[in-house]
Amino acid sequence: MEPVADDAARAWTEPGVYTVAPGVYRIPLPLPNDGLRAVNVYAIIDGTELAMIDSGWALAEARDQLQVALKAIGAELGDVGQFLVTHVHRDHYTQAVVLRREFGNRIALGEHERTALEITANPDRFPVGTQLEQLRQAGADPVVEELRKLFGNAPRADADIWEMPDEWLAEGRRTVLRGRALDVVHTPGHTAGHVVFDDGAAGLMFTGDHVLPHITPSIGFHPGAVELPLRDFLDSLRLVRGLPDRRMLPAHGPVSPSVHARIDELLAHHEDRLARTAEALSEGATTAYEAALKLGWTRRQRKLAELDPFNQMLAVTETKAHLDLLAHQGKISVSEVDGVRHYTAP
Repeated sequence: MEPVADDAARAWTEPGVYTVAPGVYRIPLPLPNDGLRAVNVYAIIDGTELAMIDSGWALAEARDQLQVALKAIGAELGDVGQFLVTHVHRDHYTQAVVLRREFGNRIALGEHERTALEITANPDRFPVGTQLEQLRQAGADPVVEELRKLFGNAPRADADIWEMPDEWLAEGRRTVLRGRALDVVHTPGHTAGHVVFDDGAAGLMFTGDHVLPHITPSIGFHPGAVELPLRDFLDSLRLVRGLPDRRMLPAHGPVSPSVHARIDELLAHHEDRLARTAEALSEGATTAYEAALKLGWTRRQRKLAELDPFNQMLAVTETKAHLDLLAHQGKISVSEVDGVRHYTAP
């Protein structure tokens, strides 16, 4: 295998190592049974120094593909000096933990992910405990029951993989390699501690899951409770929109020419989604679950019942995030009865 130029005509999920810019390589790694199919990790290399943005899911196949890709640029797994991780989700964080145990690589993670990581590392915690509470507030008991069947009540066997990082990243300039620095920008919304890495000198931004070229990231899929995750996400989009435009190096999807252009699309999408969610109330919905039943999902506008339980959970909690933001903005009213939130259009 040899590095090749990143080509928009090639499927972004195709295994390999792709040159993005001098010393910067995109490496797609596989995901198991996941609609996203792959996650991009990025190698930044300068002489003998190597850093990586994100690490992938701790899978044997992902490890093998990463090892082959690094060999193509003259490096080995043990040469990675540090993993700079955009957020604490499994497909970004866990392979770094496994590799650190073997090679001693260092891991750096945004400081606002600490609470989430502590909760996730608790072996007695139900995998989607916070989301179950949100679903109950949404009146989505059928989804709660399906998730309990899916996850069961057995102790979690993988809690020990959620180890703490070596460094908690604060916002600001951080030296990555000698002569190369990245700006760490806190972008909550997808998770409470998500960060993007801005390489101003090269005109690149590693956007993680904050800005994706083809899909909108899930909002607030986070172990800890967040009051208004959609507000946080939109504010983070506007924050990044106020920075100089960069080439977008996302976690899922192809490298794209403009972060700003995609942010404009995402902001417009959520304005439309807020309007459609409010319309669902006018059509008789009173809870987030009832509203989600009236909305279309994915690009194919599928019905909620057509989704698997995990994606039903994401759909309902995202609908709840939109309704809670509308209520915060004073555009609808909200009340709570027996732990279930009911929303009313003006």
